Amino acid sequence: MNDEEYRRVRSILGRRPTSAELAIYSVMWSEHCSYKSSKVHLRQFGDKAPQTDALLVGMGENAGVVDVGHGWAVTFKVESHNHPSYVEPHQGAATGVGGIVRDIMSMGARPVAVMDSLRFGPADAPDTHRVLPGVVAGIGGYGNSLGIPNIGGETVFDACYAQNPLVNALCVGVLKHEDIKRAVAPGPGNRVILFGALTGPDGIGGASVLASATFDEESQQKRPSVQVGDPFMEKLLIECCLELFREDLVVGIQDLGAAGVSCATTELAAAGTGGMHVELDLVPLRDATLRPEEILMSESQERMMAVVAPDKVDRFMEICGRWEIPATVIGAVTDTGRLVMTWRGDTIVDIPPGTAADEGPVYERPLAPPHDLGTLQSDTPGRLTRPSTGEELRRTVLWLASSPNLASKTWVTSQYDRYVLGNTVMAMPENSGVVRIDDESGLGVAISLDGNGRYTRLDPYAGAQLALSEAYRNVAATGARPLAVTNCLNFGSPEDPGVMWQFARAVEGLADACQYLGVPVTGGNVSFYNQTGTTPINPTPVIGVLGVHDDVRRRVNMALTSDGATIALLGETREEFGGSEWAHVVYGHLGGLPPLVDLAAERALASVLVTAARDGLITAAHDLSDGGLSQTLVEACLRGGLGARITLPGDPFVTLFSESVARAMVAVRPGAEARLAALCEQAGVPVTQLGITGGDSLQVSGTDQREIFNIPLAELREAHERMLPSYAD
Repeated sequence: MNDEEYRRVRSILGRRPTSAELAIYSVMWSEHCSYKSSKVHLRQFGDKAPQTDALLVGMGENAGVVDVGHGWAVTFKVESHNHPSYVEPHQGAATGVGGIVRDIMSMGARPVAVMDSLRFGPADAPDTHRVLPGVVAGIGGYGNSLGIPNIGGETVFDACYAQNPLVNALCVGVLKHEDIKRAVAPGPGNRVILFGALTGPDGIGGASVLASATFDEESQQKRPSVQVGDPFMEKLLIECCLELFREDLVVGIQDLGAAGVSCATTELAAAGTGGMHVELDLVPLRDATLRPEEILMSESQERMMAVVAPDKVDRFMEICGRWEIPATVIGAVTDTGRLVMTWRGDTIVDIPPGTAADEGPVYERPLAPPHDLGTLQSDTPGRLTRPSTGEELRRTVLWLASSPNLASKTWVTSQYDRYVLGNTVMAMPENSGVVRIDDESGLGVAISLDGNGRYTRLDPYAGAQLALSEAYRNVAATGARPLAVTNCLNFGSPEDPGVMWQFARAVEGLADACQYLGVPVTGGNVSFYNQTGTTPINPTPVIGVLGVHDDVRRRVNMALTSDGATIALLGETREEFGGSEWAHVVYGHLGGLPPLVDLAAERALASVLVTAARDGLITAAHDLSDGGLSQTLVEACLRGGLGARITLPGDPFVTLFSESVARAMVAVRPGAEARLAALCEQAGVPVTQLGITGGDSLQVSGTDQREIFNIPLAELREAHERMLPSYAD
C-alpha cells in the first residue's frame, strides 16, 4: 500500500486504521485482488459482450456459468499461480490447482476436469530443470489426489520466462441451473461458518507479496508466502459442499483463496445486506501464536466460508462432521452496513465492507508502445535463409517436430490422470479436451486453452485475437460449437508504460474479437509483475474457449486412422512467418508481424467443422497453428499410427511452415468428398485436396509429382518423443 492509498483509508475511516484494518485494506487493494491497474480496461468485456441467452452468470462472481442445454450448466475459469510456482514449484503449482477448483465449487458445481497452461525458460536452462519437474509433480499430485482428470493444456519454453514461469490452471464444473450459488451474505441473523482446514501461517500475504511484486535475487526469502496444499482435505471438502448444496443448507458461499478471511468476509458482506459481525478469535488455528492481522491475511488452503440460516446450522455441522471437516460459527450477518470484528472482546475492525471489496483504488496508468516495437516489427523473417532442397525441407520438418515447444509432452501429461471419473472422451494431445456431461443424451463440452506470447509481443491487439482464434478453432475441430471464453492475462509490471500499452491493446483486441465471434468473456484473471528486474515476459494472454457437443459420440479426433481417406486442407495459406515456430526454432528470431487475423474466416471454418462432424463427413480433423501444416501432419500421423502421401500446392516451404490462421486439415470419409466440398463452398471456405492416408511414412511430393522427401513414421516418432524425456533425465 502506497502513501496515497493509506491516506485514502484514513479518509474513509475518519481515523487511523488499526493494524487489522490495515491488513484487510492492504491485501484487498493489492493488484491481485483489486485489479486496480486493469479495471479500466477490463470493463470492455462487459461493454462489448455479445448478447447470448447462454450466459447465466457473468463476470464479477467466482466463475462464469453458461447454459449448455437439457437443464445443465457449466462453470469454468482460469487463474494464475505464477510467482508462487517459481519460489516453491511443487506447492505453488499444487495450490494453484486447489484454488481454481474451489472457485468452481463455490458456484455450486462438481469439478469435472482441470487443464493447465505452462511456460518456462529455455528447456536446457538449469533453473528450468529445477522448476518444471516440481510444477508438473505439483499439478499431477494435487489433481490426481482429488480424482479430477487433467484433460489438456500446453507446455511452452522461451527465454523470456526464465525465472518467471507461468502456471495457469483452469477448472470446469457441472451443475443444474437451479443449483447455482453466489458469494453473498443476505439475511441479518444468518450465521457465518468457516469450514475446512485450520488456519496457519502459510501463505500470509501471498496475494500482495507474490502476485503484486517483481522478483529479484532475494526471491527465495519469499518462500513462506507460498501456500501449502492438502488435496485429501480438499477432496473431502468437495463432497461435503455438494451434500450441503443438495440439502439447500447454504444461502451464500465463498472460497478462501487470495487474502483469506479478509477477502471472504468483505466480499460476502459487501454483496449481501451490507454488514457482518465476526469474532476472529473463534477461527480455528494450527498455530495459536498467530496475531489477528496474520489470521486475516493467511492464505491457508482448503477453506470455505458459508452463510447459513440459524435453523439449518445444526444440520450443516452434522454433515461437516460426517465428512470430518472442521466447521465453526465465527459470526453473523447484520444490516449495519459495517464489517465488525472482535478479538478477545476488543473491536479491532469496524469498516464499510464495500470500501475494501469494491471501492479500491483505480489507476489509469500511463501508456506508450515499447520503445523497441518499431525495430522489432521492421526486422521481418524475410531476411532469413529458407530451406529449398528436399533434404533441407525434410531436416526442417524433423527439427521442428523435435523442438521443445512442438515435441511430444507425454513426459508431462503421463503424470496426470486423464480418465478418472469415467467421463473423459478426449484428452491431450487432442485439439481439445472433451468431457461427457449427460450419459443419456451424450451432451458434453470441449475446452481448449491457448496463447502465443511471441505473436502478442509483435502486435498485442492481434496477438490476443490470435490466441482466441486458435482456442476457438481447436474446440470446433472436435465438432463442438464454441460458446464462451475465460482468460488469464499474464503481463509485466503495470508501472511500465510499455507493458500497460500492451495490456490495453490486448484487452481491446480480445473484447473486439469476442464480440465479433459471439462468445462472451465469463471471467478470468490478470497477472501483473511477471518480470525479473526490468525485463518483462512477452505479453501472454492465455485464452480458454468452451464449446458444446450435443452428442460426444459424434466428436472428431486428430488421428489419421482410416487407410485410403482423402486428406484436405481447409482455409487459405499465405506467406506468414512473423513470430513463427520456424523462425524461433531455426534462427531464434522474433520480428515482423504475426499472421493476419481473419475472424470471419475463423467463424466460417468453425461452422464447416461442426457441421461436418455432426453429419459424419470427416474421420479426423486437426487445426493448423504452431509449426503450420508440417507439424499438423506429424501429429495426426503419429497419433493414428498411419502415414500419408501428400502433394503440396505452390511453394513447398510456405505450404509446410506458414502459420496462417483459420485453417484445418481433415480426413474425409470415403464417399463424402462432394458433400464436404459443397459445404465449404456454401460457407466460403477454400478447400484443397492434399493426398490420401496410408503407409508407414510421411511422403511429400510437389505439384510435378516428384517426391520432395519421405520420412518413416518410426523416424518421426523418435524425433518427436525424445526431447522431454532426455531433458527430464
